[in-house]
This record gives sequence, C-alpha cells and structure tokens, in this order.
Amino acid sequence: MNDRTASGPAGGPAGVAGGSAGVASGPAGAADGPAGGTDGSGPGSSTGAGGSGPAPGRVPAARTGRGGSGRTGSARRGGAGSTGRVSGGWTPWLYLAPALVVLGGLLVYPIYQLGLISLFEYTQAQVSGGEPATFQGFGNYAALAGDPQFWQVLLATVLFAAACVVSTLAVGCALAVLLTRVRAVPRLALMLAAMGAWATPAVTGSTVWLFLFDPDFGPVNRVLGLGDHSWTYGRLSAFFLVLLEVVWCSFPFVMVTVYAGIRAVPGEVLEAASLDGASQWRIWRSVLAPMLRPILVVVTIQSVIWDFKVFTQIYVMTGGGGIAGQNLVLNVYAYQQAFASSQYGLGSAIGVVMLLILLAVTLGYLRLLRRQGEEL
Repeated sequence: MNDRTASGPAGGPAGVAGGSAGVASGPAGAADGPAGGTDGSGPGSSTGAGGSGPAPGRVPAARTGRGGSGRTGSARRGGAGSTGRVSGGWTPWLYLAPALVVLGGLLVYPIYQLGLISLFEYTQAQVSGGEPATFQGFGNYAALAGDPQFWQVLLATVLFAAACVVSTLAVGCALAVLLTRVRAVPRLALMLAAMGAWATPAVTGSTVWLFLFDPDFGPVNRVLGLGDHSWTYGRLSAFFLVLLEVVWCSFPFVMVTVYAGIRAVPGEVLEAASLDGASQWRIWRSVLAPMLRPILVVVTIQSVIWDFKVFTQIYVMTGGGGIAGQNLVLNVYAYQQAFASSQYGLGSAIGVVMLLILLAVTLGYLRLLRRQGEEL
C-alpha cells in the first residue's frame, strides 16, 4: 500500500509527460488508461501508464467534437438535400399544371362523357328530355359485336389506314432524302409546296382533288384519256382517290421531321458509307433508318392516329360513305349512327372502340420496339 501510495507523486510528472505522449498516440493511450486505473495506482501512475494524463477528459471531447460535428453536419446537409429534392420534385409539376388543366378540360372530360353515354340508351328522345336515359351497360357494345356491317367497316378502316400510313411514310421519307440532294432553290420550292399542302384545310383539299378527277371537267381524265370515268363510283377507285388526298396533305409532316433528323446526322458517317460504295437505298436502310429510329417512331404513331380516324376526306369525296356505304370508315360510320340515326349511345360506343384500338396499336408498337432494344 505504502509503496503504491509513494509512487503516486513520483509518477505525477512522469504521467504528465506520458499524457502528452498519450495525446499524440491517440487510441492507444486511451485504451491503456483504464488498465492503469485498475492496478490501483494513483492518479499519477494511471496517467503515466495510460499515456493520457489529464487528457481523458479532453480526448473524448475532441473525438466527440470531430465525430459529432461531422455527423451533425452531414445530417444537416442531408436534411437540407432531402428537402431540396422534395421541393425540386414538385417543380416540374407546377410548370405542367396549366397545361394539365387544359388537357383535363379538353381531353379527359370529353372521353369520360363519351364512355358514359356509351353505357346508356341515348337517343333523340333523351336529348330533348322526353324520356329518361336508360342504363344499358354493355348493351351498345353487344349490338356492335352482332352487327356484320360494323366488322366490315372495321376491316375496311384498318386496311385503308395501313395503306395511308405506308404511303405517307414512303413519300415523306423519299422527299426528305431528296431535299438533302438538291440545291437551295429547288429545296426552297419543294418546302414551300409541301407547306402549302399541309396548311390547306381538309375540306378545301378534298374539293380540289374532286375537281381534278371530275368525270366531266377534271384534267386528270383528259390527260389519261379516260373520258367520263367516275373515280368515286367504284369502291376501290374511291378509296384510292381518298388515299391520294390523305397522302398529299400528310406527307409534309413526315418530310420536314425526317429531313430535320437527317441534317442532324454527322456528314462523316454518310461520306464514309458513300466511299464504301453503298447505294442510296443501302445508306438509308443501314445508316439513316437506324439512326432516325426515334423520329420514325413518332411520325409512324402520328400517322396511324391521323389516318385511322380520317373523316373529312371520306365524307366529302365519297358523299358520306359512297354508294350504299361501300366506302365507310369507323369515324363516318359513328357519325351516321349518332347523328343521322340519332343513336348517340351507339355512336359513342364506336368512338370508345376506336380509342381502345388506337391505344392498343400504339402501346403494342412501342412495346415491340422496346423488346428489340430500341431507345425511345
């Protein structure tokens, strides 16, 4: 006991020196400190053995200060960052809010009303208020499924729209490539002519094309020597005439869009393909088409939507669907059922079917491209 007590004062100065060394040694000194204390040595001996001296109270404080301040600072930064991310996540929606409100009023609500009316027996009697609307559920859809004319019109619409889409893409892409090959003046003239066709209202364009192919006064019959041949009398010839008008007013969108995409392709790529001896068709198929795939996806979907719901050209050029309805498409058929026959519920059901078909075609096309590994 006396030896241990006597060693305490002597160990004090040594402990102070060891404390300074312990501060420098860091974790080692802190780990030895408790060991010195359990030996029963006095304050000086524990300080010397532990290598921390008076520092045990300061070392943890320094550690706590470093670690605590680091953790607290990071927590504060993390909190500020998360708040910024949350607020930043809502910013795009705030900018889109006005457009979403407009789309909701002009698109979502009419679609809702269309689907609602398709579930009711809604005729002229219900419109005038003479009779209450009767809920039929899917009765209008069942009537369509059992109507042979509906399936004939649906098949004609699909085939006609497919022909229009393929023709429009072919003409638009060919003219887009042509624009990259001609000089400035012919390019400007072609662009102006295309913009004129694109800006022409559908009713005006349909009337002009009817005059061009008129049996009595049309210049086309005179040039071809067809006499008084009527292009709108036969079913296929009438569809062909309408197809020409649809392609004429639709190809400028494809041409301008694809031409802009071609201009964005590096010239070195096309030059390298030409030096390798590739033909123009080969360059388009192996170089331009893969690089323009996102643009071609957009113009294809737009063409499918526009050509599937064509109305004005058929109605004006065939007189409401041709002789005995031989040139009916779904849009004109829905118009006849809703307004000519006052079967508004049935006409609304046809509109819903068209909407579902377009959604299925668009989503199926996009899914097919994603399976092929295309980036959209």
